[in-house]
Amino acid sequence: MTIVVTGATGQLGRLAVEALLRRGADPRDVLATGRDTARLADLASLGVRTAVVDYDDRATLDTAFEGADRVLFVSGSEVGRRIAQHTTVVAAAKAAGVSLLVYTSIPKADTSGLVLAADHLATERLIRESGVPFSLLRNSWYLENYLPQIPTYLEHGVVGSAGEGRVSAATRADYADAAAVVLLADDSAGTVHELGGESFTLAELAAAVADASGREVTYTDVPAEQLTEILVGAGLPRGYAEVLADADTGLARGDLEVTSGDLERLIGRRPTSYREAVAEAVRDLAPSAR
Repeated sequence: MTIVVTGATGQLGRLAVEALLRRGADPRDVLATGRDTARLADLASLGVRTAVVDYDDRATLDTAFEGADRVLFVSGSEVGRRIAQHTTVVAAAKAAGVSLLVYTSIPKADTSGLVLAADHLATERLIRESGVPFSLLRNSWYLENYLPQIPTYLEHGVVGSAGEGRVSAATRADYADAAAVVLLADDSAGTVHELGGESFTLAELAAAVADASGREVTYTDVPAEQLTEILVGAGLPRGYAEVLADADTGLARGDLEVTSGDLERLIGRRPTSYREAVAEAVRDLAPSAR
């Protein structure tokens, strides 16, 4: 059985390859792909095969998918180009006769009001209409979306537009482990998994940072428009800042809260909690930054 992992030069795809190997996949049966195979050298050293895949280049997809049984389709990161790119990926999977296409989507894609959900819903529809057997991994937010910001939280507190909304974030490693389980299972076709970890509010996130650091950290709620300006002032491109502010308003609506328990069932253990992740991240800070 050949398993192709797209986006393996990115963090989620790379972790998925590692999870496949931990769960018993033969390295010779795993093809890790990305735009730059030099960045896959460490995976190749584990016995995994590598190949160039560019979502804008159909020929690279056709070559990689030839003879593939199962494909982990990690969604593209180029907002505004994803529909065209994803259309190409799905067409290549269909042409290759892939027996299972596993796509990384977003929670409640068919009902979510998030700006980011539109591309995912369109891709889910493409996959369903293609006739390719599929499984959808509707991943909630990554804990890693918050952890690098802990030094800022320690200095300025947590600022957002989420109100008392809850987000069911989990680590990339936990989501990658779930992807490996689905790829290796024989009964994954037609399944939709709503995936997320322990839920928390941004106020609870601030409290976790305070507990781990021993410093006062509070949450300040502001309108989305003000959050956008704060993020732009911090150096983010306006389009990206608007997407992040929209995500917070979606969090307030409950768009990123997942209560299915699917992640824990798939990986067979409790996902890493936000408190554990925050405590570890604080421990890893230089003493002067704590």
